[in-house]
Amino acid sequence: MSPAIAQVQLAANEASEHRPLIISLFAAFVIATLFITVWAGRQTKDAADFYAGGRSFSAFQNGLAVSGDYMSAASFLGIAGAIALFGYDGFLYSIGFLVAWLVALLLVAEPLRNSGRYTMGDVLAYRMRQRPVRTAAGTSTIVVSIFYLLAQMAGAGVLVSLLLGITTDAGKILIVALVGVLMIVYVSIGGMKGTTWVQMVKAVLLIGGTILITFLVLLKFNFNISDLLGKAAENSGKGAAFLEPGLQYGATGTSKLDFISLGIALVLGTAGLPHILIRFYTVPNAKAARKSVNWAIGIIGGFYLMTIALGFGAAALISQDEIIASNPSGNTAAPLLALHLGGVDSAWGAILLATISAVAFATILAVVAGLTLASSSSFAHDIYANVIRKGQATEKEEVRAARLATIGIGAVSILLGALARDLNVAGLVALAFAVAASANLPTILYSLFWKRFTTQGALWSIYGGLIVAVGLVLFSPVVSGDPKAMFPDVDFAWFPLKNPGIISIPFGFLMGWLGTVLSKEEPDAGKYAELEVRSLTGTGAH
Repeated sequence: MSPAIAQVQLAANEASEHRPLIISLFAAFVIATLFITVWAGRQTKDAADFYAGGRSFSAFQNGLAVSGDYMSAASFLGIAGAIALFGYDGFLYSIGFLVAWLVALLLVAEPLRNSGRYTMGDVLAYRMRQRPVRTAAGTSTIVVSIFYLLAQMAGAGVLVSLLLGITTDAGKILIVALVGVLMIVYVSIGGMKGTTWVQMVKAVLLIGGTILITFLVLLKFNFNISDLLGKAAENSGKGAAFLEPGLQYGATGTSKLDFISLGIALVLGTAGLPHILIRFYTVPNAKAARKSVNWAIGIIGGFYLMTIALGFGAAALISQDEIIASNPSGNTAAPLLALHLGGVDSAWGAILLATISAVAFATILAVVAGLTLASSSSFAHDIYANVIRKGQATEKEEVRAARLATIGIGAVSILLGALARDLNVAGLVALAFAVAASANLPTILYSLFWKRFTTQGALWSIYGGLIVAVGLVLFSPVVSGDPKAMFPDVDFAWFPLKNPGIISIPFGFLMGWLGTVLSKEEPDAGKYAELEVRSLTGTGAH
């Protein structure tokens, strides 16, 4: 048995000795959040409550909830793992996720809050033909949400497996199913109010847990960051290369191109993520939407700075072999770091491991609830109420359709999450960003800022960006032809990059332009003028 595997087994054994404590912490969080959900569910009276929390949240509350929605398993588990294994290149995820908020703040938050009601489809349908654009917007929202959900499910599987000592595939799949069931309960009972409160609680727990680990890591190195980075480089076995660009994305021309593709997707993707966009509708006005983004940038920025301590701390204190033996993509680096900081053979180590893992589990549950709410809302409001029922559905019928959609989306997520359980969660989220930036962002920007934009342009942009992004992912090393792929034993990958953004994002913008210039439809200048005034001033906003 290799020393690394022995260490992982020791960690699992240590966890097993304190399993009652671990299960108690998990159960306490689940019970507390279920209580919040039921309490919020009793206050959910109509569609505005279910979709937008009655627009009753303050800028700070929404900023905290946006942070909770955004700091997903990718942020806590995936980025820490990527830094622990690839050093500088792993930290680029943190930079990309943070910089992306500037696009959301400067271009999207305020006009979107003024222009829409519950979903992205509301903005597009304001000046275009309702049924086709709502169908396209709903389809895109569901696809992007499912990609993002995959990452959360994969994170849940590896996290709980580590804690409970589950090594069988069947056990990991069962954990994924449990998360899916909890997510369905949260959304169908609590709606946006319940989901928002869960996200706020989770954001506080995550920031608190990360501050604790950061403090303990820095204490270990007498608050000397240079010593921390030096030890991480030495312990990684890569030397100075660990602290320089190129370890993951610099060996070949293809990997450098992959890095550029990743960067473009991360920076542009946030402004097209459905579960982030719907958060702008939970505040009373556009000013509060802008302020909530400012709060979110501050909270998220602080968190991503601390990922330096999480990732490089794991690299400095744990061997690369042990991290990889626990999870090939490094997803368990943060919980393992907590265990090592407390002492692998001590009760304090087990308590720290259980606490950080419970926080990570809270992170996953809160984010999957937000994602499921975004996709089920879009199905019910855009596809069911406005396409299938042609605007004749009552609010009660619409909310019932959203709850049924939650069950369907939960089932699909469980199935796909079981297949994706060994992939790096930060990488999976990057794919969701690429799809969002390819299909949603071009259409939103054209709708808000291009007078001539037509229905055909919107359809070509959404479907073109969506089909190319998803198609390139399916035929990339993420799905097949790679030891860490979803299907490692087969190879049908002909697209060499793991991140499709460099092709699919420009294609989405191009198709929106091409569809518009080739369209025979005359855009409604009056409607655009109304939308422009509304998006800039808030006049007539819901």
